[in-house]
Amino acid sequence: MRHRKPMTFTAIAAAVGLAGFATMTVAASATVSVPAPVPEAAAPAADFTGYQLIKLPNANVPNFQRRTVRCPSGKRAIGGGAEAQGNEAILVGSFPTDDGLGWIGLGRQPGHNDVGISVFVICANVS
Repeated sequence: MRHRKPMTFTAIAAAVGLAGFATMTVAASATVSVPAPVPEAAAPAADFTGYQLIKLPNANVPNFQRRTVRCPSGKRAIGGGAEAQGNEAILVGSFPTDDGLGWIGLGRQPGHNDVGISVFVICANVS
């Protein structure tokens, strides 16, 4: 039987292109200590005013058709979500619009041509 030399974490990190990790040998019963992360400068807090929840009620649409709900003028999307409704409904996507002013939801329902989709967006004035 051929024996292999144990590989250190540094050698593994170098092999996969990781840098800045402490050297350690990993064995089956080894205890590994990891250095604490370096704190980053705190980002300035955003000012959110005029919080508003806008909901696009459930409607049946063809499978994979996007439904979009938008924020009122002057407000930006700070969150959102979607729900697929039906016996076998599957939510395929829930994500913000490219311009950050609304939310998109889409889904499918196997064995059916359409699916119920409702979408909501959380809007606020952001400065």
